[in-house]
Amino acid sequence: MTSTCGGPQLRVAVVCLGNICRSPMADVVLEHKLDEAGLADTVHVDSAGTGDWHRGEPMDPRAAAVLTEHGYDPSRHRARQVTADWFDDHDLILTMDDANFDDVAALARTPQEREKVRKFRSYDPAASLGDDEVPDPWYGGPDGFVTVLRMVERTADAIVAAAPGLTEEVSR
Repeated sequence: MTSTCGGPQLRVAVVCLGNICRSPMADVVLEHKLDEAGLADTVHVDSAGTGDWHRGEPMDPRAAAVLTEHGYDPSRHRARQVTADWFDDHDLILTMDDANFDDVAALARTPQEREKVRKFRSYDPAASLGDDEVPDPWYGGPDGFVTVLRMVERTADAIVAAAPGLTEEVSR
């Protein structure tokens, strides 16, 4: 977990289905908040999707517009796909919903890798049993992207507050 060359001590990945809406929004927001908290050199964030059909594409224009409207820079995102080797490079893999969780957990090669997988909203103080997923805004209108942004911002604040003990068991 600790870099020998002064790099990040904690590497976090956020994962959704196609890596063009939810996980890139979480990536951009979390990186921004880590930077504001002076933790950008300590925690590195990546994002990916469980599917491969958007690989190399930029963020969904609706997600990018909402981020831009709220002061974030979504311009450098390009969609990627999570693979089993992400467990080698990440200390924590946070998924947006149950299906993403199951898909990523199925990639784990060992029980220790499986323990790295958690749901993103496991850090959200407003989440509860039965309400712990980030909804996919893809099929809805602009309000869905704003709802996701608010959820992501609230959860990112909690993640920043939890760093550096981020990989400790979440208790609720």
